[in-house]
Amino acid sequence: QVQLVESGGGVVQTGGSLRLSCTASGTPSGSRAMGWFRQVPGKEREFVAGQPWLSPSTYYADSVKGRFTVSRDNAQNTVYLQMNSLKPTDTAIYYCAARGLNLVTSRASDYDYWGRGTQVTVSS
Repeated sequence: QVQLVESGGGVVQTGGSLRLSCTASGTPSGSRAMGWFRQVPGKEREFVAGQPWLSPSTYYADSVKGRFTVSRDNAQNTVYLQMNSLKPTDTAIYYCAARGLNLVTSRASDYDYWGRGTQVTVSS
């Protein structure tokens, strides 16, 4: 079992920045790859970014490339999502997810564990 706890959401103006954190606890083998997703009411959960624990590779959705950066602190079992140049279209609940394979995918169904989410609101 893996427990994920997100933090760092909030309200920010267009062009502002936020940093989300996701701390993992529990069985290390269950969180070999971490992903960030977001969801707005009435829409499917959307992949934002991801990074395996054992690789420096990072992956991003086209909509956030150049604005968002995913990173991790292995010692703290924490993954971060630095979000810059935020737009109103980035408004969503952001979720952290983990899977047991050391491979990031963009499919929400590939992830085994989820945090409860943190709200990000970008005002125009």
